[in-house]
Amino acid sequence: MSRDRLGDSAKAMEESFFAKHNEALRQSLRESEELQIRKQALSIASGVTDDSLLDKLVALKLEGGTLAALALIPLVAVAWADGRIDKEEKTAVLSAAEGAGLGKDNANYQLLEQWLAAPPPLDVVIKWKGYIQALSATLNEENKQELKSTLLGRARAIAGASGGFLGIGRVSTAEETVLAELEGAFP
Repeated sequence: MSRDRLGDSAKAMEESFFAKHNEALRQSLRESEELQIRKQALSIASGVTDDSLLDKLVALKLEGGTLAALALIPLVAVAWADGRIDKEEKTAVLSAAEGAGLGKDNANYQLLEQWLAAPPPLDVVIKWKGYIQALSATLNEENKQELKSTLLGRARAIAGASGGFLGIGRVSTAEETVLAELEGAFP
């Protein structure tokens, strides 16, 4: 084999090696970008900001709609705890939804508005609790506490939205009962 031919062969082998290596790097970059986009979408849908928890939720292949429901059901349950929703509670729930990134044109936001006009079906909270129990079983203790804190923190804010003096400081017995029921879903 001549030196020119050997050199050409080496160059072809080297180019092939780096082409495969570059393609693997490009694929890794694409996957990383997709992961970040999914994490951002889940964060917007749920209000969860903990990176470790978002990684776990992405790994579980949760969709934004599932997480939005997970985040919104406790708000609605607490708002309807006493059988009615007052203006302050409605405003607080819609504000929390917007804070979680749900725009008025979002289907989840529109469903939430329906739930604020009339109570959601009774089994919604039961299914939420079942889902929380199943999801919690897949999370480590730190992630479980972060999810609990995020979801129930907003629900507690809704409970404090009305009542007391100027709407501050009074959570009704019915709201406390619902909050305790929601908290009990976390094993």
